[in-house]
Amino acid sequence: MKITTALPLLLVVPIIGFVAYQAVDQMRENQAEEAARAKASAPLQDDSAAAAAATVQPAPAQPEESGPVVVSAAAAAAIAQQNSAAGTTSDRDVADIRRRVMLGERGTYIGEILAVRDSGLARWPDRLDNPLRVWVADGAGKPDWNPRYVDQVREAFETWALTGLPMKFTYVRDSTDADVVVSWLDRFDTQITGRTLWSRDRNWWIVNGSIMLALHHTGGEPLDEKAIHAIALHEVGHLLGLDHSSDTMNIMTARVRVRELSDADRATMKLLYSLPPGSLKN
Repeated sequence: MKITTALPLLLVVPIIGFVAYQAVDQMRENQAEEAARAKASAPLQDDSAAAAAATVQPAPAQPEESGPVVVSAAAAAAIAQQNSAAGTTSDRDVADIRRRVMLGERGTYIGEILAVRDSGLARWPDRLDNPLRVWVADGAGKPDWNPRYVDQVREAFETWALTGLPMKFTYVRDSTDADVVVSWLDRFDTQITGRTLWSRDRNWWIVNGSIMLALHHTGGEPLDEKAIHAIALHEVGHLLGLDHSSDTMNIMTARVRVRELSDADRATMKLLYSLPPGSLKN
Protein backbone atom coordinates (compact mmCIF):
# COMPACT_ATOMS: atom_id res chain seq x y z
CA MET A 1 0.00 0.00 0.00
CA LYS A 2 2.79 2.43 0.85
CA ILE A 3 4.71 1.55 -2.32
CA THR A 4 1.59 2.15 -4.48
CA THR A 5 1.06 5.62 -2.93
CA ALA A 6 4.70 6.66 -3.42
CA LEU A 7 4.86 5.86 -7.14
CA PRO A 8 2.64 8.81 -8.31
CA LEU A 9 4.70 11.16 -6.16
CA LEU A 10 7.92 9.94 -7.76
CA LEU A 11 6.44 10.71 -11.19
CA VAL A 12 5.02 14.14 -10.26
CA VAL A 13 8.13 15.59 -8.60
CA PRO A 14 10.34 15.48 -11.76
CA ILE A 15 7.52 17.05 -13.80
CA ILE A 16 7.18 19.93 -11.32
CA GLY A 17 10.94 20.43 -11.35
CA PHE A 18 11.04 20.50 -15.15
CA VAL A 19 8.20 23.05 -15.33
CA ALA A 20 9.96 25.28 -12.78
CA TYR A 21 13.25 25.06 -14.72
CA GLN A 22 11.50 26.02 -17.97
CA ALA A 23 9.85 29.03 -16.31
CA VAL A 24 13.18 30.30 -14.89
CA ASP A 25 14.93 29.72 -18.22
CA GLN A 26 12.22 31.64 -20.10
CA MET A 27 12.49 34.51 -17.60
CA ARG A 28 16.26 34.69 -18.15
CA GLU A 29 15.80 34.74 -21.92
CA ASN A 30 13.29 37.59 -21.64
CA GLN A 31 15.70 39.58 -19.45
CA ALA A 32 18.56 39.01 -21.91
CA GLU A 33 16.40 40.17 -24.84
CA GLU A 34 15.39 43.31 -22.92
CA ALA A 35 19.04 44.12 -22.16
CA ALA A 36 20.01 43.60 -25.81
CA ARG A 37 17.23 45.92 -27.01
CA ALA A 38 18.30 48.62 -24.54
CA LYS A 39 21.93 48.35 -25.63
CA ALA A 40 21.03 48.53 -29.32
CA SER A 41 19.01 51.70 -28.88
CA ALA A 42 21.69 53.54 -26.93
CA PRO A 43 24.10 55.88 -28.69
CA LEU A 44 27.73 54.87 -28.93
CA GLN A 45 29.99 56.85 -26.59
CA ASP A 46 33.55 57.09 -27.79
CA ASP A 47 35.16 56.71 -24.37
CA SER A 48 33.09 53.65 -23.44
CA ALA A 49 34.59 50.20 -23.04
CA ALA A 50 33.45 49.39 -26.58
CA ALA A 51 35.31 52.30 -28.17
CA ALA A 52 37.66 54.47 -26.13
CA ALA A 53 38.19 58.02 -27.30
CA ALA A 54 41.32 59.16 -29.05
CA THR A 55 44.42 60.38 -27.28
CA VAL A 56 47.39 61.74 -29.17
CA GLN A 57 50.65 60.50 -27.65
CA PRO A 58 53.45 63.10 -27.60
CA ALA A 59 56.60 61.74 -29.27
CA PRO A 60 59.89 61.57 -27.37
CA ALA A 61 61.90 63.27 -30.15
CA GLN A 62 60.15 64.52 -33.28
CA PRO A 63 56.38 65.04 -33.17
CA GLU A 64 54.72 61.90 -34.48
CA GLU A 65 52.11 62.32 -37.12
CA SER A 66 49.86 61.43 -35.33
CA GLY A 67 24.63 63.64 -26.52
CA PRO A 68 23.30 62.92 -29.79
CA VAL A 69 22.43 65.88 -32.00
CA VAL A 70 18.85 67.13 -32.07
CA VAL A 71 17.85 67.60 -35.69
CA SER A 72 15.02 69.65 -37.12
CA ALA A 73 11.70 68.06 -38.09
CA ALA A 74 12.56 68.46 -41.77
CA ALA A 75 15.94 66.82 -41.28
CA ALA A 76 14.39 63.97 -39.31
CA ALA A 77 11.86 63.36 -42.09
CA ALA A 78 14.65 63.34 -44.68
CA ILE A 79 16.64 60.84 -42.61
CA ALA A 80 13.62 58.55 -42.28
CA GLN A 81 13.02 58.70 -46.03
CA GLN A 82 16.68 57.92 -46.81
CA ASN A 83 16.74 54.99 -44.39
CA SER A 84 13.54 53.59 -45.83
CA ALA A 85 14.92 53.85 -49.35
CA ALA A 86 18.17 52.22 -48.27
CA GLY A 87 16.29 49.19 -47.01
CA THR A 88 17.04 46.66 -44.30
CA THR A 89 19.06 43.48 -44.06
CA SER A 90 16.95 40.33 -44.08
CA ASP A 91 18.00 37.01 -42.56
CA ARG A 92 18.49 35.48 -45.99
CA ASP A 93 21.07 38.17 -46.81
CA VAL A 94 23.25 37.56 -43.75
CA ALA A 95 25.10 34.59 -45.24
CA ASP A 96 25.87 36.59 -48.38
CA ILE A 97 27.15 39.55 -46.34
CA ARG A 98 29.35 37.23 -44.29
CA ARG A 99 30.77 35.85 -47.52
CA ARG A 100 31.47 39.37 -48.78
CA VAL A 101 33.20 40.23 -45.50
CA MET A 102 35.40 37.13 -45.77
CA LEU A 103 36.33 37.97 -49.36
CA GLY A 104 37.14 41.59 -48.55
CA GLU A 105 38.58 41.46 -45.04
CA ARG A 106 42.21 40.96 -46.03
CA GLY A 107 44.15 44.15 -45.31
CA THR A 108 41.37 45.50 -43.06
CA TYR A 109 40.45 45.35 -39.37
CA ILE A 110 36.75 44.69 -40.02
CA GLY A 111 37.05 41.59 -37.81
CA GLU A 112 38.00 43.72 -34.82
CA ILE A 113 34.96 45.94 -35.40
CA LEU A 114 32.64 42.92 -35.58
CA ALA A 115 34.15 41.55 -32.36
CA VAL A 116 33.61 44.80 -30.46
CA ARG A 117 30.13 45.42 -31.92
CA ASP A 118 28.83 41.91 -31.22
CA SER A 119 28.83 41.06 -34.95
CA GLY A 120 27.07 44.29 -35.90
CA LEU A 121 27.96 46.87 -38.55
CA ALA A 122 26.65 50.43 -38.40
CA ARG A 123 27.10 53.15 -41.01
CA TRP A 124 25.41 56.15 -42.59
CA PRO A 125 23.20 55.74 -45.66
CA ASP A 126 24.83 56.83 -48.91
CA ARG A 127 24.93 60.63 -49.01
CA LEU A 128 26.12 61.62 -52.49
CA ASP A 129 23.01 63.45 -53.66
CA ASN A 130 22.21 64.74 -50.18
CA PRO A 131 25.55 65.53 -48.50
CA LEU A 132 25.98 65.03 -44.77
CA ARG A 133 25.51 68.41 -43.07
CA VAL A 134 28.36 69.27 -40.69
CA TRP A 135 28.53 72.22 -38.31
CA VAL A 136 31.92 73.05 -36.78
CA ALA A 137 31.75 75.37 -33.79
CA ASP A 138 33.97 78.42 -33.37
CA GLY A 139 36.14 78.09 -30.28
CA ALA A 140 36.92 81.80 -30.06
CA GLY A 141 37.51 82.85 -26.46
CA LYS A 142 38.86 79.46 -25.36
CA PRO A 143 42.54 79.35 -24.26
CA ASP A 144 44.98 78.68 -27.14
CA TRP A 145 42.20 78.68 -29.73
CA ASN A 146 43.40 78.85 -33.34
CA PRO A 147 40.84 79.60 -36.09
CA ARG A 148 42.75 77.24 -38.40
CA TYR A 149 41.54 74.32 -36.27
CA VAL A 150 38.19 74.56 -38.09
CA ASP A 151 40.02 73.95 -41.37
CA GLN A 152 41.78 70.93 -39.86
CA VAL A 153 38.43 69.39 -38.96
CA ARG A 154 36.98 70.01 -42.41
CA GLU A 155 40.11 68.55 -43.97
CA ALA A 156 39.64 65.42 -41.85
CA PHE A 157 36.13 64.93 -43.27
CA GLU A 158 37.38 65.46 -46.82
CA THR A 159 40.29 63.03 -46.32
CA TRP A 160 37.84 60.26 -45.44
CA ALA A 161 35.63 61.22 -48.39
CA LEU A 162 38.59 60.69 -50.72
CA THR A 163 38.80 57.02 -49.72
CA GLY A 164 35.96 56.33 -52.14
CA LEU A 165 33.06 56.61 -49.70
CA PRO A 166 29.56 57.10 -51.13
CA MET A 167 29.49 60.26 -48.98
CA LYS A 168 29.83 63.98 -49.49
CA PHE A 169 29.97 66.63 -46.78
CA THR A 170 28.66 70.15 -46.67
CA TYR A 171 29.33 72.68 -43.91
CA VAL A 172 26.40 74.62 -42.51
CA ARG A 173 26.32 77.83 -40.47
CA ASP A 174 23.54 76.82 -38.10
CA SER A 175 23.85 73.81 -35.78
CA THR A 176 20.09 73.21 -35.96
CA ASP A 177 20.47 72.35 -39.66
CA ALA A 178 23.28 69.86 -39.05
CA ASP A 179 23.43 66.09 -39.02
CA VAL A 180 26.77 66.29 -37.20
CA VAL A 181 27.97 68.87 -34.67
CA VAL A 182 31.68 69.38 -33.86
CA SER A 183 32.42 71.33 -30.69
CA TRP A 184 35.44 72.25 -28.57
CA LEU A 185 36.41 72.20 -24.93
CA ASP A 186 39.52 73.17 -23.00
CA ARG A 187 40.40 69.61 -21.91
CA PHE A 188 38.82 66.35 -20.78
CA ASP A 189 38.93 65.13 -17.19
CA THR A 190 40.24 61.76 -18.38
CA GLN A 191 43.23 60.87 -20.57
CA ILE A 192 41.50 61.53 -23.89
CA THR A 193 41.52 64.36 -26.40
CA GLY A 194 38.40 63.54 -28.42
CA ARG A 195 34.99 61.97 -27.99
CA THR A 196 32.38 60.88 -30.52
CA LEU A 197 28.77 59.89 -30.00
CA TRP A 198 26.28 58.77 -32.60
CA SER A 199 22.79 57.37 -32.72
CA ARG A 200 21.46 54.66 -35.01
CA ASP A 201 18.03 53.35 -35.84
CA ARG A 202 16.86 49.76 -35.36
CA ASN A 203 18.25 48.84 -38.78
CA TRP A 204 21.78 49.98 -37.78
CA TRP A 205 21.75 53.08 -39.99
CA ILE A 206 23.51 55.98 -38.24
CA VAL A 207 21.16 58.98 -38.12
CA ASN A 208 23.12 61.73 -36.34
CA GLY A 209 26.26 62.32 -34.34
CA SER A 210 28.50 64.68 -32.44
CA ILE A 211 32.24 65.10 -31.97
CA MET A 212 33.95 66.94 -29.13
CA LEU A 213 37.62 67.89 -29.45
CA ALA A 214 39.98 69.15 -26.74
CA LEU A 215 42.40 72.04 -27.17
CA HIS A 216 44.75 70.71 -24.50
CA HIS A 217 46.00 67.43 -23.15
CA THR A 218 44.59 66.55 -19.73
CA GLY A 219 47.82 67.85 -18.19
CA GLY A 220 47.35 71.27 -19.81
CA GLU A 221 49.78 71.05 -22.76
CA PRO A 222 48.24 72.71 -25.83
CA LEU A 223 47.55 70.62 -28.94
CA ASP A 224 48.94 72.01 -32.20
CA GLU A 225 47.36 71.94 -35.66
CA LYS A 226 48.90 68.60 -36.63
CA ALA A 227 47.62 66.99 -33.44
CA ILE A 228 44.13 68.47 -33.94
CA HIS A 229 44.10 67.12 -37.49
CA ALA A 230 45.09 63.61 -36.31
CA ILE A 231 42.49 63.58 -33.54
CA ALA A 232 39.83 64.83 -35.95
CA LEU A 233 40.70 62.07 -38.44
CA HIS A 234 40.29 59.50 -35.66
CA GLU A 235 37.00 60.88 -34.40
CA VAL A 236 35.50 61.27 -37.89
CA GLY A 237 36.43 57.61 -38.42
CA HIS A 238 34.32 56.74 -35.39
CA LEU A 239 31.52 59.00 -36.59
CA LEU A 240 31.41 57.14 -39.90
CA GLY A 241 31.18 53.74 -38.20
CA LEU A 242 34.71 52.50 -37.53
CA ASP A 243 35.90 51.18 -34.19
CA HIS A 244 39.41 50.79 -32.81
CA SER A 245 42.26 48.90 -34.43
CA SER A 246 44.99 47.18 -32.41
CA ASP A 247 47.62 48.19 -34.99
CA THR A 248 49.29 51.42 -33.84
CA MET A 249 50.13 52.33 -37.46
CA ASN A 250 46.42 52.95 -38.13
CA ILE A 251 44.70 56.25 -37.37
CA MET A 252 41.98 54.24 -35.63
CA THR A 253 44.28 52.83 -32.95
CA ALA A 254 43.03 53.74 -29.46
CA ARG A 255 45.98 56.05 -28.79
CA VAL A 256 46.74 57.92 -31.98
CA ARG A 257 50.40 57.79 -33.02
CA VAL A 258 50.18 58.70 -36.71
CA ARG A 259 48.90 61.71 -38.60
CA GLU A 260 47.50 60.18 -41.77
CA LEU A 261 45.23 57.35 -42.80
CA SER A 262 46.87 53.99 -43.37
CA ASP A 263 46.03 51.59 -46.19
CA ALA A 264 44.16 49.48 -43.62
CA ASP A 265 42.11 52.52 -42.52
CA ARG A 266 41.09 53.20 -46.10
CA ALA A 267 40.39 49.56 -46.92
CA THR A 268 38.28 49.03 -43.79
CA MET A 269 36.16 52.11 -44.45
CA LYS A 270 35.63 51.13 -48.10
CA LEU A 271 34.61 47.61 -47.10
CA LEU A 272 32.20 48.89 -44.44
CA TYR A 273 30.48 51.16 -46.96
CA SER A 274 30.22 48.39 -49.54
CA LEU A 275 28.01 46.42 -47.11
CA PRO A 276 24.54 47.02 -45.71
CA PRO A 277 24.41 47.67 -41.96
CA GLY A 278 23.00 45.22 -39.44
CA SER A 279 23.81 42.22 -37.30
CA LEU A 280 25.65 39.30 -38.89
CA LYS A 281 24.55 36.87 -36.19
CA ASN A 282 22.59 33.76 -37.13
